[in-house]
Amino acid sequence: MKQVPRRAFLKDALTGSAALAAAATSARKVHAAPNDQINVASVGVGGMGTAHVERLLTRQDVRVAAICDIDQAHRERAEQMVKRARNYTPRSVEDFRRLLDDPSIDALVIATPHHWHCPIAIPAMQAGKDVYVEKPASHVFREGRLLIDAAKKYNRIVQHGTQMRSSEVTKKADELLKGGVIGAVKMSKAWNCQHHNHRQPISNAQAPAGVNYDMWLGPAAKLDFNQNRFHGNWAWYRDYGNGDIGNDGIHDLDLARWGLGVTTHPNRITAHGSRIDLTGEREYPDNMMVSYHYDEGKVLTYEDRGWTPYGNYGFDSGNAFYGTEGYMIFSRRGYFQVYLGKKDEKGPGMSGGPGGHPEHMYDFIDCVRSRKQPVAHAEVAHLSCGLTHLGEIAYRVRRVLEFDPQREKFIGDAEADKMLTKEYREPWSVPDPV
Repeated sequence: MKQVPRRAFLKDALTGSAALAAAATSARKVHAAPNDQINVASVGVGGMGTAHVERLLTRQDVRVAAICDIDQAHRERAEQMVKRARNYTPRSVEDFRRLLDDPSIDALVIATPHHWHCPIAIPAMQAGKDVYVEKPASHVFREGRLLIDAAKKYNRIVQHGTQMRSSEVTKKADELLKGGVIGAVKMSKAWNCQHHNHRQPISNAQAPAGVNYDMWLGPAAKLDFNQNRFHGNWAWYRDYGNGDIGNDGIHDLDLARWGLGVTTHPNRITAHGSRIDLTGEREYPDNMMVSYHYDEGKVLTYEDRGWTPYGNYGFDSGNAFYGTEGYMIFSRRGYFQVYLGKKDEKGPGMSGGPGGHPEHMYDFIDCVRSRKQPVAHAEVAHLSCGLTHLGEIAYRVRRVLEFDPQREKFIGDAEADKMLTKEYREPWSVPDPV
């Protein structure tokens, strides 16, 4: 299969670049303020959380009412952003529970480490708040089902932070795939390729001043503070994150499932992985392959190469959708191209750069008002995050796993079933909304 040039697209395709440029211009505009504002609290304001605050501030119908983080320095930085933009200082909160007690807060935007996503989101919904939850919405498989149950029971809006669901490139590709441009889609491939710089082991130390480390640990096991397990590196440890398959990989898995058109869990999963360039004490591989098989005869594969600076088809992260009449190469960097027939003749394509970030947050805010389901609602999140968790479990047990999508249990495998959930340090267990 020949390599797809990074900026190649079909001349007679719909004017993708122009459409993207118009969408980007629209996204940057500050919306007109209605008489009432939605009061939003931002929980976790590190890198992605800070970006979410910036996006919220472009909506005049939104008031960033509170900033919540266990790190005082993070809070102060985000509070200053709000003050510069709006000339007021939002409420400063270290413990998210203080937000749940506040009836004026309408919604929470959660961008904490993964192990805190559902322990915050589900109590928030119980307290009547809508939630935007960064990816992956769940730290273990069972949490995804609890997220769905809570959204239904408490009639809450949930948006999962897989922002490419809202991009113009994805919308146009979706129209083409559903219209049969490559025939019946039988297989999809997702890849995440990058070169990680891994930290060497260091000794435990005191937590930095202004950090509530016990609160940061939350539901995770009690351990002494170590900088390698904290800001910027926690995703490599099972207590807090999901490795690369659940960090960047969930974006590409989500798009692979979307392109394949499956709306259930797979029924067979196989995985293998290794450490190629990974050093130190990290608890995930930097080389991983997973294959998911569905009852309807469809296959989804995932490739994670965390040891290489180059990608596939010219992209570090991407997807390939294979149909009976052709295939589509898709990148969440803002590109797709269709190839048809035995001679790989170019079909429709579109190129315009990364997108979806502001539109995805705007979709959430609009749905908080309208009470319509957002594009990445709780069920969408669970089906995609489930691929992360099922793939990791297959890697851990090192055997083919048979899964019952309806019961959400493995077939005849008690060891694998135990990995669908986890133990929580009290008092941070996730409440069961049923």
